[in-house]
Amino acid sequence: MHLAPLPQPAAAMTAERCGPVRQVETGSMAGNCERLGISLLREGVIAPEDLMQALTLRARHGGRLADILLSRGLIGEARLLQQVSRHWGIELADLDRLPSDPRLIDVWGAKACLRDGLLPWRRLGDLTVIATPHPEAFARHRPALIQRFGRVAMALTTADRLEAEMLHQRGRQLDQAALTTVTEGESCRNWGGRAQLFWIRAGAALIIAWALIAPVTLIWVLSLWALVTLAAATALKTAAILAMLRHPAKAAPLPPDGADILPTVSVMVALYNEGDIAGRLVQRLSKLDYPRELLDILLVVEEVDQVTRAALRRADLPNWMRVVVVPDGVIRTKPRALNHALGQCRGTIIGVYDAEDAPEPDQIRKVAARFAVCDPRTACLQGMLDFYNPGTNWLSRCFTMEYASWFRIFLPGIARLGLAVPLGGTTLFFRRAALEDLGAWDAFNVTEDADLGMRLARHGYRTELIATTTFEEANCRVIPWVKQRSRWLKGYMMTYAVHMRQPRLLLRQLGWRQFLGFQALFLSSISQYMLTPVLWSFWIVPLGLSHPVVNALPEPMYQLIVGVFLLTEALMIAVTLVAMRLTPNRMGWGWALLLHFYFPLGALSSYKAAWELVHKPFWWDKTSHGHFDTAEAEV
Repeated sequence: MHLAPLPQPAAAMTAERCGPVRQVETGSMAGNCERLGISLLREGVIAPEDLMQALTLRARHGGRLADILLSRGLIGEARLLQQVSRHWGIELADLDRLPSDPRLIDVWGAKACLRDGLLPWRRLGDLTVIATPHPEAFARHRPALIQRFGRVAMALTTADRLEAEMLHQRGRQLDQAALTTVTEGESCRNWGGRAQLFWIRAGAALIIAWALIAPVTLIWVLSLWALVTLAAATALKTAAILAMLRHPAKAAPLPPDGADILPTVSVMVALYNEGDIAGRLVQRLSKLDYPRELLDILLVVEEVDQVTRAALRRADLPNWMRVVVVPDGVIRTKPRALNHALGQCRGTIIGVYDAEDAPEPDQIRKVAARFAVCDPRTACLQGMLDFYNPGTNWLSRCFTMEYASWFRIFLPGIARLGLAVPLGGTTLFFRRAALEDLGAWDAFNVTEDADLGMRLARHGYRTELIATTTFEEANCRVIPWVKQRSRWLKGYMMTYAVHMRQPRLLLRQLGWRQFLGFQALFLSSISQYMLTPVLWSFWIVPLGLSHPVVNALPEPMYQLIVGVFLLTEALMIAVTLVAMRLTPNRMGWGWALLLHFYFPLGALSSYKAAWELVHKPFWWDKTSHGHFDTAEAEV
């Protein structure tokens, strides 16, 4: 279908103002990389041995010659752009003087423009000028462009300028697209309707009235539920531990540097108000030893976040790292930013890091090696998380022990049991096809990772834990810790509510084992945090005080409750001690005894989470980084 000519000012219709453009026949594009390389060699821009290296890498791994030259530092971007312009006989599109026509953008689609690196720029009579940083992309899409626009010609621009123009012209559309990638039935974006708020408020009013009218009965009910969920959580942890001990993790062999199986890996890092840590992040990611032409690092930053954008400009980014700017919108969440940047990734494997991360240098190689041999239904590899400041204070030590148990014992055991794995927010790697099949991340869920883990399981995909570690900064200040944990718990509450909208459908998709595992994990976690004071109330009995529940129980039942308490405490301490032996961090066994006083902090977080679930469900209470970011962070 051809596009009818669009009315434009007479001055804009002249080729002189648009700059030279060139109509390129598809056949003339054959061997364009080799001819470009010869042109660079003839001009003395690149040495013969460097060109041979780049062409060899392209023959082995594919990709664009220009990207390989840049990623290997064999040529500067400005010089390469000049040579590409001369080679093709085209000049830069002057987007500052002549902005693009948004109606032309809509014909191709805003997301497609960013994905394909094509910007329908201006109409000159019946000729549509397409600006692109990659002439190869123009050649590849030329038949489709002709079908949409009629006669087309190519002009040159930079990737940064194309993105800036797209943000200016169609930022709102791009934001809306990032918000709605997940189907409505599996998203929480419609949370907070009148019906939901009515039932939540009615439930709260009922509990208050119950407490005033029959407080002892309420204590009985809450105590019973707390004990039931404690028993369920303990049973799940025991099963996960046994599964982990029966089938310990095995490290994947590393592929050699020249292996033909190496895929292109794109890693996204969502940044927001990270002016103090951006430079150090670039240094840490530079330690990754994956081939540079196959490593695509996207530093994803909000359009309004001038602090981080300025810090990244000062950081002297290598050519294999690039900044992706997210258009401003009604919410600013990490999953929304990731959804926006996903379309601009080059890799077949998509990774996610956090701003303060320090991954092990060989991590990407391990991921590529495991994906090459594992079941195709294994769509996600979750790495281990640890901390580089465990000795800062008591809170950092407790956080380190908690993470050691969670990532070294519990999550691997959950995966080996074949249950849905609630993902961590970083050191995640996905098969791109599976991620796009699910609609990527729910932009409104503040624990998008746990939600995505559930959706992977619902659609028949598997998650594995992989033996590689990323070090982070432990959140070891009480108030920020409570804020961070409240966001996690709010997301757990939201995730549970979303996936339980249709329990029968969820049961049919997961099967009984995964369905019960989901209940034991999410419902027990939420309940245990919120009912911590109820469980702690039983500690008054050894002190000789009266407890309304204990007073009414027969002695054998009370002894059973005491046994569950002791088993839970012993299990927590034993698992912690074992898990700490699996991490690089070491600390005395006595610190494990203090975990008993660490988890009650989560009760405060759970009440904050419940309040926000009603009043501010999509608010992202961001954790600031870099407060304890020292030389210990070096891997």
